[in-house]
Amino acid sequence: MEASTTASSFSEEGSQQQKASFDGWRFSNYFEYVQRKENNLTVKCTLCPGRKLLSTACNSTSNLKKHLQRQHGHIKLVAKRQSDMNEQPHKQQKLLFEHKVLPTSKSEINKLVASYVVEEMLPLSTVESLSFRKIICKIPIAGTDQPFSDRKTFAMYLDKCYAMMESELKKTFESTEYVSTTADIWTCHNKSYIGMTAHWIDPSNFHREKAALACKRIKGRHTYDIVATEIEQVHSSYGLSEKVTATVTDNGSNFVKAFREYAASDSEDEGSGEDEEVSFTDVQEVLSTEQEDPGHFTLPPHLRCASHTLNLISTVDIEKWLTVTNKTIYRSATAKCSALWTKASRSTVAAELVESLCGKKLMVPTVTRWNSFHNAVARITEISRPQLTTLCSQLGVRAFSEREYKFLVEYCTVTKPLTKALDRLQGENDCYYGNLLPTLESLMSKTLALRPGLSEMMANLPDVIVQAIKTRFASVLDSREGLLAAVTLPKFKMRWLREETRREALKTLLITECRASPLAAPHNEEHEVRPPQISPASSSSEDDFFVFEEEQDSGSFGPDREVLET
Repeated sequence: MEASTTASSFSEEGSQQQKASFDGWRFSNYFEYVQRKENNLTVKCTLCPGRKLLSTACNSTSNLKKHLQRQHGHIKLVAKRQSDMNEQPHKQQKLLFEHKVLPTSKSEINKLVASYVVEEMLPLSTVESLSFRKIICKIPIAGTDQPFSDRKTFAMYLDKCYAMMESELKKTFESTEYVSTTADIWTCHNKSYIGMTAHWIDPSNFHREKAALACKRIKGRHTYDIVATEIEQVHSSYGLSEKVTATVTDNGSNFVKAFREYAASDSEDEGSGEDEEVSFTDVQEVLSTEQEDPGHFTLPPHLRCASHTLNLISTVDIEKWLTVTNKTIYRSATAKCSALWTKASRSTVAAELVESLCGKKLMVPTVTRWNSFHNAVARITEISRPQLTTLCSQLGVRAFSEREYKFLVEYCTVTKPLTKALDRLQGENDCYYGNLLPTLESLMSKTLALRPGLSEMMANLPDVIVQAIKTRFASVLDSREGLLAAVTLPKFKMRWLREETRREALKTLLITECRASPLAAPHNEEHEVRPPQISPASSSSEDDFFVFEEEQDSGSFGPDREVLET
């Protein structure tokens, strides 16, 4: 038994040695080992098509050499490298799934904690929370110093970070030539605040940047002079008094009057030619109040928020027309809608009943967003009238009449373009000043196109909306800045203009501006480069809202020619 085992082991050892001698041949890389039979080896030639097997002696490779010479003599053979011939078969490496956690510096932990508390708007006492401290203790920190343990130290660190951020922002504004700002005032928990933001184009990469400038308390009444003083203080603190191209606010009377009273004038008033009345002033009083008088500064040009203006058209102008022409049906229909919203929002049983009958929940409008009112009414009109009658009956609400239901359906139909326009003008990243006029033009054309399908109740509402747009946006529709901003935006150019006379006048204006621009370079016909084609709209939703006429391509894009072909 032992003898047979020993013989078998010697046989296997000899076989391995003979195979090793084959592997040591410099052209063995062109053959695959198949098996060993007595004193011969069976291999497969990798250069021959199909599965052709060859036999050779264990201690000789002459047959294989002859095969290569006869069958593959036209191929330049590459011998194995000496390192490959000598290296032993590799063992499979063991995969290590252990990850060595490197310690984090205290400064990095402090930044992460500060970012977490600020971005999530958590109280400063978070750093003193026991559960929060347990999380921090599990993080390996380099050195013996530990991160914040009390809110006082954390507050001091936040003040330091704020000062550094403010300093960096001021350095950025020093190299920025044009900046626009926004301002808003609101009240929360019986306290008033003013918030301001800045927006500019980075000259290095032409990306639009933004930053928060202020969010601070305002005490007392929000009179126009107080508002003007606060805005000027923020602008001057960042060195922006001479760089702000425009400030955007809502339509509040205090904002409107502040920018009207403190608007910059091109020339001082020279008087009307009549004798002016002589008045005497106490010099001491003038000197003592000179520093407190805000009349020595001027505010930048004022732009009213387009989204807020459209909200006013929806909530003031439309409701004013409805209360005059359809007062009874308007009030009764909206009252029944309000009753449904109240029931569904205050009772879980009612909410479950709505969802079981209609397969969806009712939307409750918010006060500050008119879009939410339209969407809430539209959700009710999506319910069929028989289902709506059953729902009202089970909730104890008076059912909608056929005329009231039709009124709500047509109301949502007419105001739907208004909601789409608001969605576009409230964009966060891709909403530029050049979007405003094309959006208003499309809004007016789409609204007027709805007139043929309306009943007598709503037949005049499209005209009311268009007239309200022309009235409230009168200073914008023909403004030079607004027109140039729209036609220089590659997404629109001249496509949104429908009147030929207006298009030609704007082409002339654009050519004049391009020639007068200090950045304009002389045109060289020999080195004319065609700019890349840019589609008028970048998404399917925009394709639905903006409809432009197709333009023919002339193939020439010189400075003047490019303007004429936009």
